[in-house]
Amino acid sequence: MKTHTLLILALLSIALACNDDETSPQTTSSSTITFNMEHTWDDTTVSSNDFNTLKFANANGETMSITKLRYLISNITFTPTNGETITLEGYELIDLTNNTNLNTGILGRIPNGTYSNISFTFGFNNADNYNNNYQDLNSALWNVPGLLGGGYHYMQLEGKFIDNTTTEKGYAYHAIRAVDNSGDTQKFEDTFFTVNLGSTTISKDTTFNIAMNIAEWFKTPNTWDLNVLNTMLMPNFDAQLLMFQNGQNVFNLKSID
Repeated sequence: MKTHTLLILALLSIALACNDDETSPQTTSSSTITFNMEHTWDDTTVSSNDFNTLKFANANGETMSITKLRYLISNITFTPTNGETITLEGYELIDLTNNTNLNTGILGRIPNGTYSNISFTFGFNNADNYNNNYQDLNSALWNVPGLLGGGYHYMQLEGKFIDNTTTEKGYAYHAIRAVDNSGDTQKFEDTFFTVNLGSTTISKDTTFNIAMNIAEWFKTPNTWDLNVLNTMLMPNFDAQLLMFQNGQNVFNLKSID
């Protein structure tokens, strides 16, 4: 992750201070946390080796391929059973296309203990999604045009599909903050969302294996018709809301190592 809260440093300082007192046992220790991002199409594992081949069938019956998959996660948060939450206020651009950041080692350590929930944000919340201040994301061409409100993409999923005339066509399933430009002023609606991974006890270095089921982007609760919604989806306010709804079922925690 790119940045961290001062709270983590403060907790680690307390732990070091305890070690200076030989008569007092160490009451605070910490562990390194890693997010391992995996990808599936329902029950089938997907890697970049599966790209550029018309091999996936979506819920609407179209045969399709994947040529690009990039998405942003941010604000990994640990909620203890008591005390204040710990939020790593950075971000990672996960890029399955180039196998970048699939195994996300958080720079820093999390205090050991029992946590009622671990979560992360898909995309950026509004406080982070402004002014195009992130040079690495700018270099990755992750920006959203000013006419659509600026800020950054949440996801770019692209490929080909066979349409209802048996013609091969392209699709660009890009998720951003929903914007409506039909009136005199822009109307926005939040489409980032929180992914909750549940409770766990951390007592040693821990890896969370998290899977994105790519098929769910086209399935639940909205069966996606690529014949109708394939490109020009960023300025499509209603399409962005449909993506937001389908995204609620995309991620799941497979295991903890």
